[in-house]
Amino acid sequence: MKRQWKFIVVLIAGVISLILEFGIHAPTLFTTPILGLHMNPQAIIIDILGIWISVILLMEIFEDWKSGRYGVDILAVIAIVSTILINNYWAEWMILVMSTGGETLEDYATGQASKELRSLLNNTPRIANKLVNGKITEVNVNDLKIGDIVLIKPGQQVPVDGEIVKGMSSFDQSSLTGESVPVSKKPGDNLMSGSVNGDAAVEMKVTKEAKDSEYQSIVALVKSSQAQPAKFVKMADRYAVPFTIISLIIGGVAWAVSGDATRFAEVMVVASPCPLLIAAPVALVSGMSSMSAHHIIVKSGPTLEKLSRAKTFAFDKTGTLTENQLVVDQIVPADNSISKNELQGLAASVEQQSSHVIASSLVKATNKDLIKPVTNLTETTAQGVEGDVNGKHVKVGKLKFVAPDHEKINVSSTAVFVSINDKFAGYITLMDKMRPETPATIAKLRKQGAEDIMMLTGDHKQVAEKVGKEAGITDIRADLLPSEKIKAIKEVPKDLRPVVMTGDGVNDAPSLTAADVGIAMGAKGATAASESADAVIMVNDLSKVNNAVAIAKHTMKVANIDVLTAIGVVIIIELIAFTGVIPAFWGAILQEVVDMITISLGLLAKTKPSKKQFGLEE
Repeated sequence: MKRQWKFIVVLIAGVISLILEFGIHAPTLFTTPILGLHMNPQAIIIDILGIWISVILLMEIFEDWKSGRYGVDILAVIAIVSTILINNYWAEWMILVMSTGGETLEDYATGQASKELRSLLNNTPRIANKLVNGKITEVNVNDLKIGDIVLIKPGQQVPVDGEIVKGMSSFDQSSLTGESVPVSKKPGDNLMSGSVNGDAAVEMKVTKEAKDSEYQSIVALVKSSQAQPAKFVKMADRYAVPFTIISLIIGGVAWAVSGDATRFAEVMVVASPCPLLIAAPVALVSGMSSMSAHHIIVKSGPTLEKLSRAKTFAFDKTGTLTENQLVVDQIVPADNSISKNELQGLAASVEQQSSHVIASSLVKATNKDLIKPVTNLTETTAQGVEGDVNGKHVKVGKLKFVAPDHEKINVSSTAVFVSINDKFAGYITLMDKMRPETPATIAKLRKQGAEDIMMLTGDHKQVAEKVGKEAGITDIRADLLPSEKIKAIKEVPKDLRPVVMTGDGVNDAPSLTAADVGIAMGAKGATAASESADAVIMVNDLSKVNNAVAIAKHTMKVANIDVLTAIGVVIIIELIAFTGVIPAFWGAILQEVVDMITISLGLLAKTKPSKKQFGLEE
């Protein structure tokens, strides 16, 4: 807001000065003893404003220098001071308008995205059902102590980390670990805060206080990552040093040759960095508008710059590369006495009334003609279901539930086992359903210059490798905690940066923040991921990642052409001003012409990038 107020104050001062100059015809109030400048009210107003903004810019320049950064603001200060010294307050005002206007436009381009973790904090468990002498008492999670007993009902979040002491249930940990299949838990098993109870009520002993629990540690990780953002040099600043040196040399030589300090001021007025300050923001705003048309919300201009140069892309698995639902992979009958269709039909018939994600996925994947009515249906929490189908007693679930005496069967993915009349009949494996656009998206990213593409997932290695093979990803990191995902991103070498991370779950929020660019799948993903990301894809379509890179490359191509064109034109005008044929006021007018050209060129970023060049999807 501070930068916007500067622009507003400059505009108001300009209106007042215009009234004083052309409406009231305010007279000269005094002449300065040094330089003999004739000072009228409007000159005083604009000069005070110019000095105020110059001081602010100088403080910012000093801070940048301490950090090893160099920008174009020093030229703006020189131009402002030069116009003050030759008493050309209208040229000074135009420089102030373009300088503060460029800042305001840049603020608009960034969208002032909020990264204050509102959703993470809002979703943090707050109330727990504490058991005291067999009675339930609602308490704040921060009041729970190690050793307290807590009741967790179906559908409730685990408030803090703990250990089950009574009951069995399945827990959805996908938002924390990325594992798509709910995990069965029994007495003695650990529970992570933030996971969701699915089947039955359980009693849990608190093993960690709220501040040390898993969900809260994710919040802390995001805050820590945001407090240490990666350093990045903005495009305009990369041109600042050579442009400043060239302009100062031209101005200095003009002064030396003519012996007139006014000549230096005239060169410095046309050397104002306004085109540099305006070119990039206009192009970036146009590019962000183009992103919006493709259902991609980019929160800041620098995000576009980083995306255009990205060399490494990291993806979460569940809900990002896959659709966060299971599909039948293999149907394996125990012998020839039963067909695959019959095995699948009997299993789906028994599972049709269960709300478990595996059950619903199996039923959805089964032909309706194979699903028959079931009677005497019984569900054993965290073990399986059983019922009678066409006179056959069918059990579906864990191997120990359906066939306790059967030898262990090693499978590399999620499986349900089936017995008929207490005889083992076979098993059905399920796997994550790959997004149809995933393989093409990965291939197109490689064509656009991606040097490394990796999968970062909390799921098991065998499952991850299977998905990676289908997606076309060879660099696979599995069984990762949120902190390990951050470590993997931070360890990417400098020559393979910027790094782009795409994810959708709460567990992805820290890694999205740690990456140079975080992209959230916002259509069905966790709000926490969207809050932590630099860009949000608003439709459930992974190919938009490729679109985002294509648009970013096109935008930066336009922006670079725009900046270089502006610099070239300004240097030509500087050389003309070198001869003394351009007074400072007309130099400022020419600056505005250059600014208009710059803005017009920047708007070309709204045009679509070449499909042939970037493989952009409609």
